[in-house]
Amino acid sequence: MQTPPERIAQKLTALYGAEVAAALLERLRALIGKPPALQPADLGLSARDVVLITYGDQVHAPGEAPLATLRAFLRQTIKDQINSLHILPFYPYSSDDGFSVIDYYAVNPALGGWDDVRALGDDYRLMFDAVVNHISAESAWFKAFLRGEAPYSDYFISVDPATDLSLVRRPRALPLLTPFETARGTQHVWTTFSADQIDLNFANPEVLLELLRVLLFYVQQGARLIRLDAIGYLYKVIGTNCIHLPQTHLIVQLMRAVLDWAAPEVLLITETNVPHDENISYFGDGRNEAQMVYQFSLPPLLLHTLHTGDSSALSRWAAGIRPQSARTTFFNFTASHDGIGVTPALGILSAAEIDALVQRTQAHAGFVSYKNNSDGSRSPYELNITYFDAITPPPLTAAQPDEAVRRFLCSQAMMLAFVGVPGVYFHSLFAGRNDQQGVEQSGRYRSINREKLPAAALLSALAEPGSIRQQVFTAYQHLLAARTQQAAFHPLGEQRVLDAGPAVFALERRSPDGQHSVLALHNVRGENVDVQLDGHSGHWRDLLSSEQQRSSGGLRLRLAPYQVMWLKAL
Repeated sequence: MQTPPERIAQKLTALYGAEVAAALLERLRALIGKPPALQPADLGLSARDVVLITYGDQVHAPGEAPLATLRAFLRQTIKDQINSLHILPFYPYSSDDGFSVIDYYAVNPALGGWDDVRALGDDYRLMFDAVVNHISAESAWFKAFLRGEAPYSDYFISVDPATDLSLVRRPRALPLLTPFETARGTQHVWTTFSADQIDLNFANPEVLLELLRVLLFYVQQGARLIRLDAIGYLYKVIGTNCIHLPQTHLIVQLMRAVLDWAAPEVLLITETNVPHDENISYFGDGRNEAQMVYQFSLPPLLLHTLHTGDSSALSRWAAGIRPQSARTTFFNFTASHDGIGVTPALGILSAAEIDALVQRTQAHAGFVSYKNNSDGSRSPYELNITYFDAITPPPLTAAQPDEAVRRFLCSQAMMLAFVGVPGVYFHSLFAGRNDQQGVEQSGRYRSINREKLPAAALLSALAEPGSIRQQVFTAYQHLLAARTQQAAFHPLGEQRVLDAGPAVFALERRSPDGQHSVLALHNVRGENVDVQLDGHSGHWRDLLSSEQQRSSGGLRLRLAPYQVMWLKAL
């Protein structure tokens, strides 16, 4: 088996040639210094792993650094049920709520400082974003490019606007090239996501070395999980679709090899909002790329399941879900700072079923974002809505809040039961609702799911008996407490889909050693459902209600509307 330096040399050679590779490797050695002597035996994951996804200023209080307020708030609420924290980009930025980074090496002073980040690292395993596909137009790097200064004059990608770029796959309905006035005249620069997010030129080895330096800096500041944002678009070759190119996979493999050498306890997570088969390509061979990939197909499939009361599509897809190796797994979620991607449901749901999701989102007071296709058409890319309001129409929530809460929690329980590490978005934990005012103020659909809240007001709402926030948060705590105590929910364990009829999504989860198992049953309809599972006789205890079930000749029980049972054999 190759050592990490040998793997690095091989990847660098494939990207830039042997001579450049040799020089880069020596510079990397100097950056890394003395690597750790021991390699971890496994990924360091367990059933206790739960990641909370939040902005650094998700809650705020007068006179406090928001990162310090966040730490205090979490200590008062959810600290005992989570062990990991994804702080969405907390660097200085110019747009897109942090994803247009001005300085990779700084903390946004409006949030606090590196001491505040490291303090959160005392309580949680931290996930940082590596927003390496692009950088802000306000960054020092791009300003130097505009002035024509070396080495930054080759840090970005200029293209003749007459070039045929029709094959390039677009994630947005925006121009791919943006004109800028530079010391060399007008340059049309590659901007995949917006005119303020300038794509970096990874054909230049100096850019790659700089971004590897950024990753190692994040490790020094406490990152133990690194999310590779929009990584599929990293490398560009004109005449191709410019997504998932072999060079992109080589760079991910290189990042993995560098971290295996310098910080083997740090895990990579790739963020690629694309169809499932493309998404899982970032596992590589199971040992050489990301240890985790975002499970992007799960959010729209769960939404479809709750909207239709039919788990058939979800069950068919889930039956084929298996990590690539004993050193890879999925990062599961229902909601995030972005909307609900529909592209990952292509090939799993029909065009009519995807259109139904679009129509329901609009009926639930949400919005739909579109992307441009290479044939000149456009198609829905993302549903912009909170997951709570996506699940249940707001008028029904007002009329039947208890049912709306049960329905929403059923969606969250299905995600938590799925094989992998669960990621829980802040607004899902606290029953976030559509922020229409935020959309009006920002002019961006994604603001509907990014509301920032006064800490004191949120704590007050959580203390209000019977409120939707209080019901969801209390029940979510209960789900997390039950999940994290069961070895059967280990992220590297087994998952088997059971046939309990279309009204029930049923999973059997088993620990990696095969010694522990849980039957996870989820009624996706607003009516009582009788369940019969042949071959599952015995004595069972529901981890959520503590009720016990005895069965011979098969398990038979009745689930109330949207009821969840996680059954453990006694």
